Order: sequence, then C-alpha cells, then structure tokens
Amino acid sequence: MNTWQEGRPGGGNGGGASGRGGGGRAGEPPLPSSLNPRGPGAPAPRQPQEYGQPPAQDRTRPPGQAPGYGPPQGYGQPQQHGQPQSYGQPDGRPGVPAQGPGAPGGPGTPAGPITPGGTQPPSAARPSRWPRRRIVKWSVFGLLIAMMVTAVSTWFWADSKLNHENVLADYPGRPAAGKGTNWLIVGSDSRNGLSDSQEEDLHTGHAGGKRSDSMMILHIGDSGNTLMSIPRDSWVPIPEHPGENGKTVKAGTSKINSAFASGGGRLLAQTVELNTGLRIDHYAEIGFAGFVGIVDSVGGVDMCIDQDVKDKDSGLDLKAGCQTLTGTQALAFVRQRHQMADQDLGRMRNQQKFLGALAKQAASPATVLNPFTFYPLVDSGLGTLIVDDDAGLTDLGSLFLAMKDVNGGSGRSITVPIANPDFRTNTGESAVKWDSAKAKQVFDAFKNDTAVPDLK
Repeated sequence: MNTWQEGRPGGGNGGGASGRGGGGRAGEPPLPSSLNPRGPGAPAPRQPQEYGQPPAQDRTRPPGQAPGYGPPQGYGQPQQHGQPQSYGQPDGRPGVPAQGPGAPGGPGTPAGPITPGGTQPPSAARPSRWPRRRIVKWSVFGLLIAMMVTAVSTWFWADSKLNHENVLADYPGRPAAGKGTNWLIVGSDSRNGLSDSQEEDLHTGHAGGKRSDSMMILHIGDSGNTLMSIPRDSWVPIPEHPGENGKTVKAGTSKINSAFASGGGRLLAQTVELNTGLRIDHYAEIGFAGFVGIVDSVGGVDMCIDQDVKDKDSGLDLKAGCQTLTGTQALAFVRQRHQMADQDLGRMRNQQKFLGALAKQAASPATVLNPFTFYPLVDSGLGTLIVDDDAGLTDLGSLFLAMKDVNGGSGRSITVPIANPDFRTNTGESAVKWDSAKAKQVFDAFKNDTAVPDLK
C-alpha cells in the first residue's frame, strides 16, 4: 500500500473522485523526483488518457472548435469579449509578420493557404496556357503543314499515273539537240480501255492495234511557241527497223502513218527526226479513251463551230455557233474530215483549234483548284497517256501552258509546208508531198529557236 498518497485529494483507494467515471487523476501532484523511475531530473511519465477526457493537447482548445484548427495555445492576443479574435504578432514578439485571415499571406488571401472548407478566390485562378494569338498561330501552321502534305501526296500520286516508254532511244546519226524544246504529240486510234458498247457509241470500229490519227510537233522556245501539224499521209523515207516477224525491214519510202503502225512511237520518233533534222526531246501519246475522259473530266470544252456539221462516219451532228462539246462529240469533231474540202488538212486545223481550247480549259484555275475536276482530270488523262522515260509532271505542265499560249494568240499554229496534197506514188496511192525548201526554213527556225517565217 502506498501510504504516502493518503490524505491527498483523490488519492488512495478511498477517494470519492477516483474511478473510471471521475477525474480524480487530474488533481494529482507529480511524483517526487526521488521516486521518479526514470531517475532524478528526468521528465515525469505521461499520464494516460482517461475514458471520457479529451487528449491533453486538446484540453485547452476552446469549446466548439474542431481539433487541429486554429492557432496554438497562447498564440497572439486573447480574444476580447464581443470582438473578433486577432492573431496579431505570435507571442507578442515584434518583427514577426501577422498570419491572420486578413494579413498578407494569411489564410483566405491569394498568397496564403485555402481556409478549411473554403475555395480559392477568383483572383488566384491560373491564366490560360494557350492565349488566343498562340492558338491562331498554331492553327495557321497546322493548315500549312496539311496543305503541304496534300500537295506532295498529290504530286507522287499523279506521277505514278504516268505510263513511261523508252520511245526516244539513241541511234547512230541521231540529230543533235537544238535550242528550245520539241514535243512529238500523237493522237492514237487505239481502242484500249473501250468496251464494245463504247466503241459503238463513239463510232470507232473494232480494229486492233493502233495507228496515228493525228501527229504534231510543239516547239517551246524564247521566240514563241509553235504547234506544227504533220499530215499522217505524208510521203517520207522510213528508216530500217525490226518487223513483226523479227526480220529486219529495210529502209524505204512510205506514208508516215505506217511507221507508227509498224514500230510504234519509237519508229515514228526516229522517222520524224530523220525527215526534219530536229531532235525530239519529249513524246506524248493518247488514245481514244483517254481523249474522251479528259474532255468529260473538265466538264466539256467550249467551241465555236463555223458551219453545221453532220458526218455519218464519225456520228457528228452539230449546229453552227458556240457550244460545249462532250467527250463523245469532241472525239467525233477532231476525227471527221469528209465535210472538209481539203480532207485531212481541214481536219488538222480542227484538231489544232480543239487542242488549244482543251489546254486552256484544263489549265484554268477553275479546273486546277477544284478537286472535283482536278483529280478526275489527272486520273483519266495521265492514266491513258504514254510519255517518254524522261518526261515528268513539270514537263507536262510546260506542254499544257504552251498549248494554252498557242490558242490564246501568243503562239502560232501551222502545218508543215506542202507542195502537193494529192501526190501519186509509184504504187498508185494518194499521199501528201512536202515542200522541201520551205519546210527546211521552218525546221531551221525550230532548231535555232528563231521566229518561224510566214510562208504561203
């Protein structure tokens, strides 16, 4: 029995305030230092929390205040009756900044912490990470990137549509390159790509193989662009070439159209170079299907017809006046010749006139900048076009612009000078005989890129 506790308030076993429901331990004095089990000078053991009593650190908390909030005990000035509590200087020490709700950096201020249960004031809201000017700048940048990607993709797609052939192969005695650029343009009567019903509608017949339906040299140079037609019945020397059965066909004289029928674009290009002395720099060939597709893809071509045309063989039936020709009508227009007094020569004039109008419409901004006309034009035109190995999209663009200039009046359209349009050959055929002297003047102008003389 600890007799030293007798007579103390709440001490011993007989204290009325002792027990679990009372606060008898709250009034007990600490143990004498001599009886401290931790030794003299050590702090007294922490008193255990009694049931129903708040923790020791909360016993001085004002009634109704949630634990863990508010200033520590003794912080600042005591609250006066009827006045809001002022935190002021902690412990009353000068030089220490106030930390109250209204003080800078205190709770509830923009620079201070958010008060319990409160929200951050609007003035503390973060500014937008993407100002309007930056959004506009990056939107424009993204649009430019998208346009660049589309242009590059379109370029490669269009380039893949081209059909290249090794047409302009070198051979002994080939003419040297001159000034400017010479294109050999061939309209073929190939039926490739046409169904039987389309052949009936277009009045093309069902012939196999291909023959030249039109033949032109386009010279592009600093002295002006000139489009010169070559009659397909021109009576000219044709060089030696391989035959269909593999045997060599000796050089001879025949209609120039037979060179295309026998050896295709390569033999035709060599024949043209042999008879003109010009080096052909690029070659382009298009058949019936491609021609009709190009015209239809641009929505037809506007033409002014001088007189009524009704041709049974081509199926053409047009009234005089300005009108828009469909692909079917355009093909019949450039093929018909029976109403022309000079037959093939009159047809060549129609071909030059139409090709110029077609180039003008195909190269117009309304066609190039409209994807609903541009992509069908590229697909139908380039998909059936045959070009030499060195020809690319840039070269074709130059060709179209030159054709547009010819139609616009800044260039010229001519026919190779002719001496006799009904020359009788030794086989009794009717052919076209060139005027050698005048033709040489035109060829020299092409070669030297000088003005083409006006020959009558």
